[in-house]
Amino acid sequence: MPASPEPVSTPGLRIAIVGAESTGKTWLARAAAERLAEHTGLAVAWVPEVLREWCDAAGRTPRPDEQAGIAAEQARRIDEAAARHAIVIADTTPLTISVYSEYLFADRSLHAQALDWQRGCALTLLTALDLPWVADGHQRDGEHVREPVDALLRGLLIGARLPWASIAGTGEARLDAALDAITPLLRDLEAPRRGLFTRLAEREAAEPAWRWACDCDAPDCEHALRRLAAPERR
Repeated sequence: MPASPEPVSTPGLRIAIVGAESTGKTWLARAAAERLAEHTGLAVAWVPEVLREWCDAAGRTPRPDEQAGIAAEQARRIDEAAARHAIVIADTTPLTISVYSEYLFADRSLHAQALDWQRGCALTLLTALDLPWVADGHQRDGEHVREPVDALLRGLLIGARLPWASIAGTGEARLDAALDAITPLLRDLEAPRRGLFTRLAEREAAEPAWRWACDCDAPDCEHALRRLAAPERR
């Protein structure tokens, strides 16, 4: 995360990136922050994953009793960045930690607090499982955990009726999908540069209106980014 500028007058826009392991969250957070800063001229930060730092320092994965502290520190760092930046891209949030606590330890106790915090995010981007799994030291459990973790995340986001979008594709296509989801949220921000809005206007002229949150509760719903909706945005 870059050095912090002066505090902003209102808390920055929080964009959360969550997803199963090895789905490109870190790359997407960094790339989206760089592109947003370039095209808007606003102060943009991305907040790295605390769990990665924790595992590297400890040389192991956390115990069940250590999960809550890691989640709290992740939230604290995102909140701190939002106090000094107009836009913050979070490489995972407490919600991801709470989901892994349920999957690995059958512990659902972190869900309520994680969802309460997640409601402060303007949008959650859920990274799709269309990238190959890659080993990464202590932090990754294996390809077999990706589908159940993805299902848990989707279920919590849908159940809480949080605004979210599924982000798929590779390379620039994945980044473009994320920027297309984020850009409508920037309409009311006073930005020195408005480069992203030209593309947004072109996209909206060519496609039906779409909404952030899915109304269905089907476990296999992919929550397509361009799901048809009524003209009014939510």
